[in-house]
Amino acid sequence: MKPIITASELASELASELVSESAGARPPVLLDVRWELGGPPGLPAYEAGHLPGAVYVDLDAELAGPPGSGGRHPLPDVAAFGATMRRAGVSADTPVVVYDGGLGWGAARAWWLLRWTGHPDVRVLDGGLAAWTGELSTETPKPEPGDFVPVPGALGLLDADGAAGTADSGLLLDARAAERYRGDVEPIDPVGGHIPGAVSAPTTQNVDEDGRFLPAETLAARFAALGVSEDKEVAVYCGSGVSGAHEVLALEIAGIPAALYAGSWSEWSRDPARPVAKGPDPK
Repeated sequence: MKPIITASELASELASELVSESAGARPPVLLDVRWELGGPPGLPAYEAGHLPGAVYVDLDAELAGPPGSGGRHPLPDVAAFGATMRRAGVSADTPVVVYDGGLGWGAARAWWLLRWTGHPDVRVLDGGLAAWTGELSTETPKPEPGDFVPVPGALGLLDADGAAGTADSGLLLDARAAERYRGDVEPIDPVGGHIPGAVSAPTTQNVDEDGRFLPAETLAARFAALGVSEDKEVAVYCGSGVSGAHEVLALEIAGIPAALYAGSWSEWSRDPARPVAKGPDPK
């Protein structure tokens, strides 16, 4: 199953909801994960209008743990994440569609967490809310609680040592903007630069001007040019594990499995013992 869904495809699924339910199928649970790095909270935007039936999920509070030595967006407590998903109506056999305001990063974080914890049917709305042309709702739904119990390990996850090892023996992609990779600027974390051996691969180049993912064959060609090959393990990091999930999603669309270094640069740069490379070259 493709990990993304177009707005027209989702509209068709939702339009056939009554037929599906009568046939015993379950319509998708919709999760609104609007979030921007350094931006305002997503809840007011959700309350002003969202896909009918969508449940708001707060990335900072529910899809991440408290910031600290593990980075700005460490992974959430697994049990707490499971409780959040069940409150949103997620069950093990329920399709899930996640969306955000259009950038795709928040939705990709939810997609990655659900897939990592074993949910088999999760898709991201390609282009986010900006791609939706249907009606919006201001009603807050009260879904029946789901039964999803997260079991971590379905997707690759690395710690700092694993990321360093992949940079040496495989391919470690840096999903941040190129100027942050080079260390020209660092507006958020204490040190600028990148993990030695990592290759610059801004995830913004995986989408078109409307925020929709490029075709699978175009993405595959891009990643091949960056060094992806069948004999290399591939991993991704970013600033704090959010945009990196977006790049893992792009790799998934291209048919390339990849692990995520969830702590990312915000964890790596907090440890003075970790080496830092600067400039346009990996080393």
